[in-house]
Amino acid sequence: MMSKKETITVQGTEIAIVSMQEKDYICITDIAKYKSDDPTAVIGNWMRNRNTVEFLGVWETLYNSDFKPLEFERFRGEAGLNAFTLSPQKWIEATNAVGIISKSGRYGGTYAHKDIAFKFASWISIEFELFVVKEFQRLKQDENYRFSLEWNLQRTLSKINYRIHTDAIKEHIIPHVVTKEQITYKYAEEADLLNVALFGKTAKQWRDENPEMKGNIRDYATLEQLVVLSNMESINALLIRQELPQSKRLVQLNSVAITQMSSLLKNKNLKE
Repeated sequence: MMSKKETITVQGTEIAIVSMQEKDYICITDIAKYKSDDPTAVIGNWMRNRNTVEFLGVWETLYNSDFKPLEFERFRGEAGLNAFTLSPQKWIEATNAVGIISKSGRYGGTYAHKDIAFKFASWISIEFELFVVKEFQRLKQDENYRFSLEWNLQRTLSKINYRIHTDAIKEHIIPHVVTKEQITYKYAEEADLLNVALFGKTAKQWRDENPEMKGNIRDYATLEQLVVLSNMESINALLIRQELPQSKRLVQLNSVAITQMSSLLKNKNLKE
């Protein structure tokens, strides 16, 4: 299923980009409009070319385990003949191709995986292709920057909540007369309580399993895990103030982690 549409503008031509199964597909119908007012004819002329058929077939062979090579060979044998025609729909239906997608209605048009879309753009104009690639890369850089901001925000929230969390530990778990080492141990113990509830292992267990990796288990958490961790820290602080034993808190926190992670991972709009 396609996700939210993005657009880039290249030499006055607006080109749609969508994601499908975490892969970027670019609207070659929009790219074809740069060359002609009849984009369907432009795409048809490109697809009947023998070099195009061979490129599409090799791409599908590399990335599509359900591709039908016998149908591809039939098209390759006919490509270049005067009577040969090939449309996106015909190619998809005959070969079970995934590199090209033809859609009607919302986000309608013919979309191609970025590898194929760039090839199509170069067939239209080398100069135009370079501008398409440049604008596409700019879009991806902007998306990565936005994602990085979100990740850092959640990481910061997690750290702020951790301070609240440790304050609750100090007030309700640590005895009045303790050594500095004991205080540190208690903090580490509660941090690992959350680690076990969310990640299924302590920080030490993670380090033993990943000796080559720098940082700690939380530095490699997903955005969803950081959101849940932030919530769990607040919940654990409340449970600590209620003087609930650690064993019971672990059960409750693990239940919270399972419920919230399940909810976040099922949310189709989360990435958007």
